Amino acid sequence: MQTALYVHVPFCLQRCAYCDFNTYSGLLALRTDYVEALRRELRARAACYPQIAAATLYFGGGTPSLLKPEMVHTLIADARRHLALSQDAEITLEANPGTINAASLAALRGAGVNRLSLGVQSAHDEELRILGRIHTWNEAVGAVGAARQAGFDNLNLDLIYGLPGQTLVHWRTTLERALALEPEHLSLYALTVEPETPLEREIEVDKLPVPDPDLTADMYEWASEALCAAGFWQYEISNWARGLHPAEAVWERPPGDRAEGIGPWISRHNLVYWRTQPWLGLGAGAYSWLDGRRWSNMRHPVDYIETSQTGQWPEVDAEVILPALARAEMLMMSLRLAEGVTETNFRARFGMGLAEVYGATIARLTETGLVSWDEDCLRLSPQGRLLGNQVFGAFLP
Repeated sequence: MQTALYVHVPFCLQRCAYCDFNTYSGLLALRTDYVEALRRELRARAACYPQIAAATLYFGGGTPSLLKPEMVHTLIADARRHLALSQDAEITLEANPGTINAASLAALRGAGVNRLSLGVQSAHDEELRILGRIHTWNEAVGAVGAARQAGFDNLNLDLIYGLPGQTLVHWRTTLERALALEPEHLSLYALTVEPETPLEREIEVDKLPVPDPDLTADMYEWASEALCAAGFWQYEISNWARGLHPAEAVWERPPGDRAEGIGPWISRHNLVYWRTQPWLGLGAGAYSWLDGRRWSNMRHPVDYIETSQTGQWPEVDAEVILPALARAEMLMMSLRLAEGVTETNFRARFGMGLAEVYGATIARLTETGLVSWDEDCLRLSPQGRLLGNQVFGAFLP
């Protein structure tokens, strides 16, 4: 069974003001014990699922670049030995520009990491301070240069828009400066003000303005047009990759009707999530979706380490994915992709057709202009990209 492998690294030097991920500052002394716990879980999962063959590996967080390169090398070697990680696997590591340098990047590249995702977020230092980031724009530029020198030729930059007080001019400058760095991939995320975060508290006491949703939508539309003109394909609602050939229009269906037709710089790992294919997550708070079952691990790294030392599974939550929910989740995730979901793929997986299950819903969404349906492929319309949650909710059982 081909799967994607995710490894969660929950350590940060400083928690960002907007972050509600499973991350912790001040626990870096646990790195060695945590990596050993990861190795134990990896071996145990491999013994439980001997049919697994990992095609991608993604180090996410948190700040995975806080791991020592030799730790990353060891985990990659274990994945090759126990989970049949392929020799041509896409191996991605998320990095904070404030935690890497030329030496560490060269070591990571030598360890086998072949795709780097830099959390740049903004080209304006004042916006980075609002977000609680520990790096400056100049450090981000330096990190890109060091990555290229280390041999990374598959580079993603994460950017955030819709910030409190952010203007369209500022957002344009961020994107234009990011494009000047010539990345192969861009992930653009609208800021979500999560409950109980420092950012929410700053807004509640009027230290920062509430983000403007209409302006945020304008930023998204402008970015879509600008990236299309720059040779990028928008292959997922929030993700763009350089193409072997330019897209003729925003939200164009990819060549061959599959994201892979765009070129080699799409995120192969994330495609597994969007296509609701199996993945295995290792580490504190990591989720897995395998054999029709979804589970998560205990969140705190201390609990995760101590439980792994007893030989017990670190799971705290698990559910069986019943057919109605599996069908809905496939549509909700696949519709995030410009390729959409086809009648052939849906029928092969569930033994029934899209119209047979969702005919009335598809007709209603087609009438409102949120999806397109040609009796074979169901896709979000360009307008539907802006109202994706409304479309996705319509398919829930």
